[in-house]
Amino acid sequence: MKFTIKKTIGRARLGQLDTPHGTVKTPVFMPVGTQGTVKAMTPEELLELGAEIVLGNTFHLFLRPGAEIIHQLGGLHRFMHWERALLTDSGGFQVFSLSKLRRISEEGVEFVSPIDGARLFLSPEKSIEVQNLLGADIIMGFDECIPYPAEYEYAKSATERTLRWMERSKKAHKSSDTQTLFGIVQGGMYPQLRQESIDGLKKISFDGYAIGGLSVGEPIEEMLKVLDGLNPSMPTDKPRYLMGVG
Repeated sequence: MKFTIKKTIGRARLGQLDTPHGTVKTPVFMPVGTQGTVKAMTPEELLELGAEIVLGNTFHLFLRPGAEIIHQLGGLHRFMHWERALLTDSGGFQVFSLSKLRRISEEGVEFVSPIDGARLFLSPEKSIEVQNLLGADIIMGFDECIPYPAEYEYAKSATERTLRWMERSKKAHKSSDTQTLFGIVQGGMYPQLRQESIDGLKKISFDGYAIGGLSVGEPIEEMLKVLDGLNPSMPTDKPRYLMGVG
């Protein structure tokens, strides 16, 4: 992937992502195709609307039909009948949204399937393996999405664990020639933790940086405060992805 900044006005940026499946002009709204389809819409309708990139959900595609099946069928692009750019999340959001069905350890997260009660395990290595099989143009490191509200000690522990998981995600990534890996900033609503998170991610070095743990129930003012605090520390030459917000 190549990212080019076309113009800046203050903190606003016009950019261009060149991926193996076409160009994405930023800022961009990314439709959500959680289980391999944008609900109630055909790929042709998405094209007519001018969509340049669609999101797929690693956790749900891992559940069914399974990453190996999608890979055998030619990858997620072919499975979805979508030839433009694709991004897959890592499953980290389900650590938040399925909090009653999971158990976190340093190694990863054990889930109880919301479909049939079966047990499954996602680690940074497994998340990256699944995303490599799916074949999206942009993939995410595995993170622990922090809920709102969250006590400082929990947020600190989760932020530090996410950094360790990000390092493991990068080491596990085997398709860097065709897939771009983004790191994810966590830290909850705590400026110091957000700063530690972005500093740690920059040391690991990623081709893009996502901001996670927002749009999880916090007031819009809190979200904007986090973004304003993070902005000066975000790499100026890399793409940014505001997760869960569009």
